[in-house]
Order: sequence, then structure tokens, then C-alpha cells
Amino acid sequence: MKRSLRFPFFLFLLLIALATALSCCRTLGRLGLPSDPLPMPPPLGAAASLNETIVLVSATAAGDVALERDVDDLLSSTFSSSTTSGGRYLSISLRRRPALPDDGRPLSLARLRFPARLPLSAIHRRILPEFRRALRRWSLLRRRFQPEVMSELLALIKRPIDLHFGYPDTGRPYATCAVVGNSGILLNSDHGDLIDGHDLVIRLNNAFTQGYIRKVGGKTSLAFINSNILHLCARRDGCFCHPYGDFVPILIYICQPAHFLDYAICNASHRAPLLVTDARLDVLCARIVEFYSLKQFVKATGRPLEEWRKAHDERTFHYSTGMQAVVLALGICDRVSVFGFGKSAKAKHHYHTNQKAELDLHDYEAEYAFYRDLVQRPQVIPFLNDTGFKVPPVVFYH
Repeated sequence: MKRSLRFPFFLFLLLIALATALSCCRTLGRLGLPSDPLPMPPPLGAAASLNETIVLVSATAAGDVALERDVDDLLSSTFSSSTTSGGRYLSISLRRRPALPDDGRPLSLARLRFPARLPLSAIHRRILPEFRRALRRWSLLRRRFQPEVMSELLALIKRPIDLHFGYPDTGRPYATCAVVGNSGILLNSDHGDLIDGHDLVIRLNNAFTQGYIRKVGGKTSLAFINSNILHLCARRDGCFCHPYGDFVPILIYICQPAHFLDYAICNASHRAPLLVTDARLDVLCARIVEFYSLKQFVKATGRPLEEWRKAHDERTFHYSTGMQAVVLALGICDRVSVFGFGKSAKAKHHYHTNQKAELDLHDYEAEYAFYRDLVQRPQVIPFLNDTGFKVPPVVFYH
């Protein structure tokens, strides 16, 4: 009697599992992500290889040694400033203190010329201490691998944004968030109203919306940029970096430690919050992308894991701004919608420029694999779930 009951119940569960898998594949196809079938549970040997991959990803990156040396040079550097062009511009220089008279390394660490917005006395009294304080804190946090930072993003990012806009500090995530990338595929659909209907809209690297409102929307709650863009903005009058208006908060991912000088200068006169991503979030994003990059490398080449580092220059290899914006949204939003991510042979690389191709800095295939897991099986994503963090629902619109 018991066997006659178990058999149909097992079939019932099997049918539910099959229907769920087919539904996920159809959903991924609609969202423009490759609808590869869910992999079967790996054998023990494959699981051991996966664990080895995770251990390798968790190791300290070789590029960190050079980075820490750069930080030490900047913290101990000599600082000089002067006026140029009849006092209309200020020039700031940071020079390394050489450990040896002729060690071959350049003495000049950073130079910045910008319209005079502050007196020279303020540069020495305020800018230099702020530069060193921010750089020192960033360097210390980079040495910590703490995925728990995901649970701190409400306080680190959402709270200052809400305070700026006059919203109450509820301590709860935004109900809906849109992360808007810059891919030319945005021109294939009219998602503008859908994007603007979200509680928080994050845009990347100052992509223009004017002239594209119907396609990409016009609302911007947070501008997420890398520090290379801030470096250019610092040279403009008023440190202008506001295609969405100077009341929109800006969140910066620091690409080079010397860019903290740009941050200190711009932050002194910025109307809206000028925030820097927590370095622990940077480390988390780097490890996630390296994990998926390693998996893709082994799958595509069959070569040993150790050879991945030979195929990627760790001094320049890093995740994209878009990838970090998505991870950020996971920590401050109950539901995340992603637009303008992905490529198409029929679409421009960026909807707002004539750029032909992306620079060879990011492993986009690895990031796409991460996005597929976000939609299809978030429970398998390493590091995010290790601390009990629950990934909210994510939808990619193609």
C-alpha cells in the first residue's frame, strides 16, 4: 500500500521540477540571457574542482602587492600647490619620497590642475588631510574579506541618499530599483516609462539621457561612476560631473588610489552627497567575478586553474561598473530590474556614443554567467550566500 502511494507522488514532484526548469529557460530567453539548461549535480570530482576554484579565488590577488605599494607612496608623499594663469587655476602635485636615489620608479605620483575654487590655505588645511584620511581607510578596508558588508549597505549608501532627498530613515530597502546600463540594446525597446516607475534609478558612468528619454527614461536617483570619470570632472569649473543635475548623489568606485585626490577636491564643494564604495564591497565584487572567470576559463580551455592568471593581467583586470551597481542594488532593494546589459550584433556598443567595442578590461562572459545565476539559481552564488544574505528577485530586460 505504501509503495502504491509513493510512486505517483514522486512523479508529481518530478513534473513540478521539470515545469519549473522549463519556465526558467523561457524567462531567461525573454530577458535576453542565454537559456542554457540547468546543469546536473556535479560528481564528486567536479565538486572538488569547484571547491579548489573557490579557494583560489579567495587567495590574495597578486596585483594587491603593487597596489599597497602605491598607497604607501601616496600616504608618505610630499605635497605642493601653486597658482597658475594669473590665479585662475590651482596646480597640485604629489611626489614620492624615494627609498633609493635611483630605484627607477617615477617620483611624480599625481598632478591635478583645476579652476581655483578654494584658497591655497584651504588646500593644505582641508584637502590634504581629507585625501590621506580617505585613502588610509580605503586601504585598510581592502585588506578585509567581509561579505557581511552586504547587510551594511542600507546604512552606508541608502541612508545618506534618503537624508539628502528628505526621505525618512526607515532602515528598510527600496521597494523597487532599476539599474540602467549603457548597452545599445536599449534603443531596441521603449523602456523609459518602466524605468522611471522604479523607486530608485541607478545610472552608470554619466551616460546621457537627453534625446533618449523614451528609450532609457529620464529619472536618476543615483549616478554610479568609476573614478576615471571623476578625474576628468575635477578639472572642470565647479568640479562639474552632473549630466543629471547637481542635486543627484554620486557614488564612485575608486580605480586608482591617486584618485582620492580628485575626490577630496570635489567633495569640498559638492552640493549632493559624493560617496565612495566601501572597499569591502570592491573586494567582494572582485572575488565573485574572478570565481566565474575561473569557471569559464576551465570550461572553455580545459587548462589548469593556475594558468588563468597568465591569461589575465591582474593589474588591469577587474569587474565592470555595471556589475558592482547590480551587487549594490541587491543590498538596498527588495526587487531589482536591470536594463541595458548585454550585447547584440545589431546594436551599438553604447546607446549614447559611437564606441565600437569595449576595452579589454572586463570578463563580460563571466559577468553574464553571474547574472544568469542571479535570475535562475541565486543560492549557488559563492560568497553572497555564505553569510545568510538573501538575494532579492532580479529581472533582466532585454
